[in-house]
Parts: sequence; structure tokens; C-alpha cells
Amino acid sequence: MKIKVQYVLGVSVALLFYSCGSKVPSSAAPPDIRVFQTRGQNIPVYQEFVGQISGFKDIAIRARLEGYLEGIHFQEGSRVRKDTLLYEIESQPFEEKVAAQMSRLAEAKTMMAKAESDLNRIKPLAEQKAVSQSDLDAALAQYDASVASVEAAEANLRAAKIQLSYTKIYSPITGIIGRTKAKVGDFVGREPNPVILNTVSSIETVLVQSFITERQYLLLARRYVAQEELVEKPAREANLELILADGSLYPHKGRVDFIDREVDPSTGAILFQVSFPNPDELLRPGQFAKLKAKVSVVKDGILIPQRCVMELQGMYSVFVVDNNNTVAKREVTVGPKIAQFWLITEGLKPGENVVYEGLQKVKSGLVVNPVIREIQLPNE
Repeated sequence: MKIKVQYVLGVSVALLFYSCGSKVPSSAAPPDIRVFQTRGQNIPVYQEFVGQISGFKDIAIRARLEGYLEGIHFQEGSRVRKDTLLYEIESQPFEEKVAAQMSRLAEAKTMMAKAESDLNRIKPLAEQKAVSQSDLDAALAQYDASVASVEAAEANLRAAKIQLSYTKIYSPITGIIGRTKAKVGDFVGREPNPVILNTVSSIETVLVQSFITERQYLLLARRYVAQEELVEKPAREANLELILADGSLYPHKGRVDFIDREVDPSTGAILFQVSFPNPDELLRPGQFAKLKAKVSVVKDGILIPQRCVMELQGMYSVFVVDNNNTVAKREVTVGPKIAQFWLITEGLKPGENVVYEGLQKVKSGLVVNPVIREIQLPNE
């Protein structure tokens, strides 16, 4: 009887475990993970350089003589034409010099007329031996001296008139004039008062100056030599872009005007200059901007969003989902950043799925359901 009871209990326990086991749920489905599918394309690589804008011509307006400023004949910040009167310096002292030199010239001409009259009177007498040869020589020397005196007086008068003309300062070019550094009544023309009164800038075309390192220069120089071998005279194309202070891209492109003759040994950099058309006069001297230049083109390059890349102690890696939907961690080599993407130089091939979202939720060996996230790449 005891054995029968044990048998019944055993069967009951077995049935209980069987019924519970039949209610155990099946294994969970693989989680959905958003991935980015890589694709190869020709990727232009750009480099940015910080530069400063200047006018095509920035002409300093200076006082060429000392005196009190008597008049300002322009509106600050306005456009002025070439030969427009800008400043006027007190002219009375220089007018007096002109009058004095005119008086000396008249005196010298009177002396010359008298010497000429004496020479004309003595010359026929000398031919008739009525006067000595020494008298004739003296009259001739006196006449030559009076002629030289007239020439010297004329030269002094011209110099005085030139100085008088400097009391009126005219614009040397057509352009935009800035804020005046001297006011009416200031004594100008020497320190400590301002010697440079103003600056006029021609800005229909502007210049942007920047610096490149010696290494960058060698790279660009070799590319230029290679281009020269392909064509007889490579043209300097207008292919440089300008990024303004607000982050906007300037609509006109620029071309390199020149590269300086030497590398600055203290900085290891070399100056270069780029010119940009400025028809709307949006750009002004003194602005800072970034030059954007295409330095190379990577053929069949791979771009992935920056959020896909993990960085630890200078090592970069990504999670890749293989054909079996299994996650694997892979080290990659990154190139420059392009917009919100990394250029991958090693470690990935076109057509691979890189984990885009949920990097904290995945690990190597995990089986997932990849959901492709469509993202437009640059230049597409």
C-alpha cells in the first residue's frame, strides 16, 4: 500500500512538472537595431585655413606737411571717388611762402634784364675795341649769373607751390573711406598727433591672407608640379571657398594670387593670398573668415556618421552586423571629418552594416535584427 502511494505521488509530480514545462515561453526574438549601410564614393577632402580680409587696395591718407586741420570734406564710411577733396590744412603760411618766392623771382628777372641790357651794350663796343675784353667777360658772367638766379627762383617757386598744394588732400583711388583719425583744429603731420588721417579701401575685389605649414606647402607644390606635367600652362582656377563668421558660405569662389617667397623660420609657415570678387561689397577689410580648399579626392572612400564611431585612448572602433545578423566589434582607421561624418580609411568595405543606434545595448556575438537607416551623404 505504501509503495502504491509513492507511485501515485511520483506520477503526480511528473505531471506537475510536465504541465509547468509546457507553459515556459519560447526564446525572445532578436532586438531591432538601426544600422547604417556603407557605400563607396569619390570623396573630396577639404581643408580650412583661418584668414583675414583686406581690400584690393588699402591706401593710407597722410598729411605731407605740418599744420592745423582746417576742413573735412567727406562723410565717414561713405564711398569717395578718385581726386575727391578729403582734408584741407591751414594754407596761409604756405601762401606766404609762395608770395615770397614770386617776389624773389621778379627780382631775379629784373637783374637778368639789366645784365642782358649791359651785355648788349658792351658787346658792340668790344668788337670796335672801345672797351677791354675783360669788361666784356664781366658783362657776360653777370648775365649768366642772373640767368641762373632766375632758374633758381623759379625752382623755389615751384617747390613753394607744391607745398601749398599739399594743404589739400585728395583721394588717390575710388573706394570706401573709414573713420577720420583727426578732427578740425588738430595739428597734424607729426607725432603725437595722427600722421595717418584715414584709409581708403577699394573693395570690388578683396584679398584674403592666410598661412599654411611647410608640410602642406610641399603637398600642394608637388600637386602643382604634377598638374604642370599634364598641361602646358596650368591655370589658376577659382576653386577656393570662403566661410564667413556666421558659418555661411560666401557665394563667390576665389583664386590664389601668390605664395610668399619664404617660409617664416620662427613659425614654420608660409603666407599665401587669395582674391575674391565682391560685387555686393558684403566683405569688408579686417573681417576674419575661413578659406576652404580642396586638397585631394579619395576614390571609393567610405563615410559613416560620427555617432557610429567609438574612441578609446586614440583607438577607433565600430560595431558591424555580419550576414548572419551577428554583432562584431571592429577597429577602424579614421581620416578627416567631413560634415557630421568620419572618413574611414581602413577597416570597412562598401555594403557592410554598421550599428547606428544603441551602441550601449549591443556587444560582440549578439544576434540582432538590423534595420537600415537611410542617411544622405555629402555630394549625393
